[in-house]
Amino acid sequence: MQQSAVPELAHTHTRPIHWVATATAVAGVIAFSSVLQPNPATAAQAAGPQSHSAPTTITAPDPTAVDFPIECGPVKALVVKKASGDLDGDGRPETVAVVHCDAPMGTPPDGVYVLTQAADAKTPRVVATLVDPKDRITVKTLTVSDATVAADMVGYSSDSVPSCCPDVNTSAKWQWKDGAFVRSTPAGAHSV
Repeated sequence: MQQSAVPELAHTHTRPIHWVATATAVAGVIAFSSVLQPNPATAAQAAGPQSHSAPTTITAPDPTAVDFPIECGPVKALVVKKASGDLDGDGRPETVAVVHCDAPMGTPPDGVYVLTQAADAKTPRVVATLVDPKDRITVKTLTVSDATVAADMVGYSSDSVPSCCPDVNTSAKWQWKDGAFVRSTPAGAHSV
């Protein structure tokens, strides 16, 4: 028998500890791979004559994508309240937004605007002004329910009342009738 030119190395002989180490490593790989399995595959259905698509949800107009007709000078217009619902019965929701200038001091007057967005339009647009900021009104609450916009507001009985101290509480409701928003003010607008 001829001797090998390469001397035998100690690590080429298997011992029981080698089998234990190999079995442990294989078990670890299997356990780890079971944790990292991909999600189950889903097959896409081929569109056929009997295929029905799910109804699409119509979202209300986003007031952050609108340039409001409010003069704010060097500060930006800020949406402080919003509510949505189908106000004109066309099956598409409108958004009512309360907006004022982001003034560093005091309470700037609010404007209340109705937004709509056509199905093919990329951005919403203002279609009505319910409260003009020139009226010096601050909206405390705003709701849209049963095609009606309702708001609780505070304002001023005259121009001589200081801006710090509104002296009139009032509530108002608006409904879409004959192509316009009609305001109804419940009896009982009263001084603070």
